[in-house]
Amino acid sequence: MPEAPARLMKGVAAPSGAAAAAARSGTRAKRSGERRDAILAGALDEFAARGFAATRLEDVAKRANVAKGTIYLHFADKETLFQELIRLELSPVVGALERASHADVPFRQVTDQLIEVFVREIFETRRKDVIRLVLTEGPRFPKLAEFYYREVIARAMEAIRAILRRAHERGELSSDALVRFPQLLPAPGIVAIIWSGLFDRFEPLDIRAMMRAYFGVLFGDRSTT
Repeated sequence: MPEAPARLMKGVAAPSGAAAAAARSGTRAKRSGERRDAILAGALDEFAARGFAATRLEDVAKRANVAKGTIYLHFADKETLFQELIRLELSPVVGALERASHADVPFRQVTDQLIEVFVREIFETRRKDVIRLVLTEGPRFPKLAEFYYREVIARAMEAIRAILRRAHERGELSSDALVRFPQLLPAPGIVAIIWSGLFDRFEPLDIRAMMRAYFGVLFGDRSTT
């Protein structure tokens, strides 16, 4: 009879050990994810303050409160770290734009949505710092510019072309100029990002009003100008 409880205890001990191991693994994964997030946040702060060229990984490590070697457990080098920032910060916005390109709604409604998405998800967030960094550092680091083009620009332009092509086919656009040059649609957003970094402390920009005025001029709508 004493052997039965012993066998029962052995049967319970094995799952308990497995559960403990799984819990430890989950804790390690959580800590690793938290360190990775801290590194990315620290990297964005350093890149925004110093630029890509002047940023050192040891300074990123200090901001993230990790050892410099910990960075290499997650990212191969500074370039890979910056690329992940681009992917992390901007891919969700591009994804939203791609989904919007499939929506069958009036073009004016689409532009209203684009204005709100740009203001809330880019201009009022740290994402604009990533874009500004690419604009300023891209010419000196062509690999970063190429990565940004593949991950962000090419996908965004394809989605915008689809939106503009549909609007032109439905007669919502009087010419095909925007279809041929879709870069015109996001142009005021780029101007706003550059302006905010250089002149906002002298003359703050009402980005929503400016973009509405821009689209009004673009579409010949006197009511918005």
